[in-house]
Amino acid sequence: MSKILLFNKPWGVLSQFTDDQGRPTLRDFISEKGVYPAGRLDRDSEGLLVLTDDGALQNRIANPRHKTSKTYWVQVEGIPDNSALKTLREGVERKDG
Repeated sequence: MSKILLFNKPWGVLSQFTDDQGRPTLRDFISEKGVYPAGRLDRDSEGLLVLTDDGALQNRIANPRHKTSKTYWVQVEGIPDNSALKTLREGVERKDG
């Protein structure tokens, strides 16, 4: 049976288990062996990260070819103008899927 972990990644943590610069990583929070993130969140992002030992599931979630739907909530710095607000309300399509 596959292992699946759901992790609420905090801001400032890398979506990997090691870092040669000593920054916080998943290893600081997750002790389960043999699981790896299905996708990633930037260090300055926070939110749901799925970890699993199932390579096919990792691929299904992370590979843009599968077009797995994802929703991102963003914080906007400054005061956006009406055009920017309209674009944000309609949704933004990422180039990587």
